[in-house]
Amino acid sequence: MNELIYKSCVTVLQEELLPAMGCTEPIAVAYAAAMARRTLGEIPGRVEISVSGNILKNVKGVVVPGTGGLKGVISAAAAGIVAGNDELKLEVISKVTAEDIAKIKEYIKNTEFEVSKSRSDCIFDIAITVIKAKHSATVRIVGHHTNVVLVRKDKKDILSKEISGEQTAPSGADRSLLSVERILDFAEHCNLDDVKELIERQINYNTAIAEEGLKNDYGARIGKTILKAFGSDVYSLAKATPAAGSDARMNGCPLPVVIVSGSGNQGMTASLPVVVFAKHLGVSYEKLLRAVVLSDLITIHLKTGIGRLSAYCGAVSAGCGAGAAICYLRGGNLEQISATLDNALAINSGIVCDGAKSSCATKIASSVGAGLLAMEMSLGGSHFAFGDGIMGETVENTIENVSDMARIGMRSTDEEIIRIMIKNIK
Repeated sequence: MNELIYKSCVTVLQEELLPAMGCTEPIAVAYAAAMARRTLGEIPGRVEISVSGNILKNVKGVVVPGTGGLKGVISAAAAGIVAGNDELKLEVISKVTAEDIAKIKEYIKNTEFEVSKSRSDCIFDIAITVIKAKHSATVRIVGHHTNVVLVRKDKKDILSKEISGEQTAPSGADRSLLSVERILDFAEHCNLDDVKELIERQINYNTAIAEEGLKNDYGARIGKTILKAFGSDVYSLAKATPAAGSDARMNGCPLPVVIVSGSGNQGMTASLPVVVFAKHLGVSYEKLLRAVVLSDLITIHLKTGIGRLSAYCGAVSAGCGAGAAICYLRGGNLEQISATLDNALAINSGIVCDGAKSSCATKIASSVGAGLLAMEMSLGGSHFAFGDGIMGETVENTIENVSDMARIGMRSTDEEIIRIMIKNIK
């Protein structure tokens, strides 16, 4: 295949398949706070936090790991300040000890915090200023979880980047080169040595947290409930496994995951149903790795036009990716994989994102279910037609339609969701 497209696919996977412990929005807050504290050089006595509405939305209802069950922006910032190591980026609070948990809670009690909504137009915006006596430090992250655009000590800028547009993804690879046809070509023919380590880590990390979620009682126990209510056939297991990972992750489990498009839930949804079906079908290990590559890149392709954060639930995109990859495992060709994506987008493109929390597990199960139904439809010769609702003339047209709907059409929906959630903060 074209060398530029090949390198772009590899680079996209390298940029996107990152390890993270905890929901990535509170972890990004902890990352900024830890960097600000290191820049200040001491533990601050006052912390000023300014975040965009979408950050508030995704931090409000999820447990921050390593805090003893605490939720919210202040808890995430405090964890980063007291026990964070910003060199670990999205694993910034992975080294928290039991002693640290007590220190974090004590720090919250004795420190002045001020939280405000950002006045910028950036959907993803975190700015944290830490103050001690006459000294201060500020760190700002914009666009995606590790995109630090400002580091300031007192009045001197240590790092300052120009913000151009909504930088919603790392900029090392040209994502506009992605298409379903090119992604399938790459997944089928790439040198696995170029991606094997990334995919194996994704499978291993995400399988481990899913097993933890199925073994223990986290959150609303969605994964366990699916298996208890509907049995453990391959279709139920494909939905229950990533849901159980989300059960654990949204409720403070300290195990890491490998994310996709900035989201651990998407990383699990894109990979774990594929693993379940690969085992059921008895395919080769190489076929499994190629199928996960396919699912990851399709998920990223679908999310590229939507953006990192929106009112459109990202699990839908990952469920589409998983359905397409399972279609591939079952011998589906480009036409059938494209039909799977069309069908899945027609079925489930109405799920809204109202923040990270326990119910994310149910949205994962629904999205995987839609991907599986879409896959069965396509393999059986059923394909929603061009002009039916949001269906485009080609799968790329459908993806573009959904991207416009999510990014542009659902902007006011996002604002209303954030308004409701802020109103409900007690």
